[in-house]
Amino acid sequence: MSKSHLFYQSDTSRPVLAEARGIYMWDVDGRRYIDGSSGAMVSNIGHSNPNVLEAMRRQMEKSTFGYRLHFETEPGEHLAAKVASLTPEGMEKVFFVSGGSEAVESAIKLARQYAVTVGQRSRWKVISRAPSYHGSTLGALALTGYDPLTRPFEPMMQAMPKVPAPRAYLDGLDIDDPATGAHYAAMLEAKILEEGPESVLAFIHEPVGGASTGALVPPAGYMQAVREICDRHGVLLIHDEVMSGGGRTGLFLGADHWGVAPDIIAISKGFGAGYAPLGAMIAHDRLVDPVLKGGGFMHGHTYAGNPLACAAGLAVLEEIEAGAMMDNAARVGQRLKSRLGDLMQRYSFIGDVRGKGLLLAFEFVSDRRTMAPLPKALNAYHHFVEMAYAEGLIVYSRRTRNGLEGDHILVCPPMITTDEQVEEILEMLTRALDRFEAKVSPALPRSA
Repeated sequence: MSKSHLFYQSDTSRPVLAEARGIYMWDVDGRRYIDGSSGAMVSNIGHSNPNVLEAMRRQMEKSTFGYRLHFETEPGEHLAAKVASLTPEGMEKVFFVSGGSEAVESAIKLARQYAVTVGQRSRWKVISRAPSYHGSTLGALALTGYDPLTRPFEPMMQAMPKVPAPRAYLDGLDIDDPATGAHYAAMLEAKILEEGPESVLAFIHEPVGGASTGALVPPAGYMQAVREICDRHGVLLIHDEVMSGGGRTGLFLGADHWGVAPDIIAISKGFGAGYAPLGAMIAHDRLVDPVLKGGGFMHGHTYAGNPLACAAGLAVLEEIEAGAMMDNAARVGQRLKSRLGDLMQRYSFIGDVRGKGLLLAFEFVSDRRTMAPLPKALNAYHHFVEMAYAEGLIVYSRRTRNGLEGDHILVCPPMITTDEQVEEILEMLTRALDRFEAKVSPALPRSA
C-alpha cells in the first residue's frame, strides 16, 4: 500500500485489516489475530454477526438518515424503549449520540441545565476521580484524571475537583471490608463539603473501571455509600458506563452488580458493538421533564438517533439476549480471571488481577510487597502490547497512576468467547509474558 495520508494517536504502523469474524481478525497477508481486547472494549458480540448485518441491510433499504428534529424513526423509538427496559426504574429518557465522549458531555450538560431550570444556578462543579478517563472532548476531558491526556489542554478547560479512585490494592486495604468502601466514599463527602455543597452539581465515576484504572472493582459498600452521600447533599450521580455497560461485566450495567441506580447514565462502546457509531445518555424522568418544559435541552448532535446506527444497536441487544451472552461473559470471565490469577503466581511482576465478567486486567509491579511500579523508562505497557501482538494476540494497555506510571494490561475478549478460546488466549499471553520477563528481570529487585 502507498504511503498513508491518515494519522491517529501515533506514527505506529499496523497491518491492513482484511476480514474480521467472531473473535478473530485477519490482515491482508492472511495472518490471524485474536481480538483479546474487543478493539477498545467495543466489539462485545464479536465481529460480522450475520443477524446484525442483516438488520443493517434492511434499514439501509429504507433510510440511512433522518434528522431528529424532522422525523422520529422506528429504529430509534424501538431502541430507546429497549434501553429503558434494561435500566433502573424511572430511567425512561434516552438521548442518542455517536460515542462515549458525546454521551458524557451530554450527561453533564443535562445535569447543568436541570440545575438552572429548577433554580440551582450555583451548582456547576462536577467532581470526578483520579485517575479516571471520561472522554476526549474538552468538557469530558475536564473530568478526566490522566495527566498525559489533560495537561496540554489545561489552559482551555475549566478545572473540576477530583477525589482519589478507590484503589484498595495499592493502599493495602481489604476490598471486601465495608470499612474500605466507607473510607473512599468519605473522601467524596469531604470534597463536597470543601467545595461547598451549593456549588456541586454532580459526581461522575465508572462503576467498574475502564482504561485509566484497569478494570477497577469498587470495594464493598462504596457504591451504596456514594449514592447516599449524593442524595444527602443534593448532588446528581452520573455513572459512566461507556466501557462497563452493554453486558460486558455479566450484567447489562456495571452498577447492576451493586443494585445502585444513578440519576444519569452514559453508555457507548459495546452498546453498538462496533457495528455503527452509537452511544446514549439515559436520564431519569424527573430531570428531563423540567428541562423540556422549560424551553428544551440546549444541546444536540447531527447524528443523534441515526436510524442505521439505532437499527444496528437494537440488533446487537437482541443478539446479546438471544445468545445469553451476558451469562457467558460472567462464566467465561470467571474462568479467564482465574487463569490470569494462575499467571500472577507464575510471574512475580504481576501484582494484581481484577475485574468483572470479561472486563479484566492485570497490573505490572516491580515489587509485589510494596506494589511499587516498574520503572517508568521501561515503557512496559507499550512493549508488552507489542510482544502480544507479535504472538497474534491483541490486548489493551494504559498506566494506572494518573497515566504517568503503573502499567496495566486489559484482557477483554468478546462476550462470545468460549472456554477453548480462553485457553488459546492464555497460551499467547504466556509466550508474551515469557518474552517480557526476559526484558524486565534485570530491572526487578533481587527480593521480588
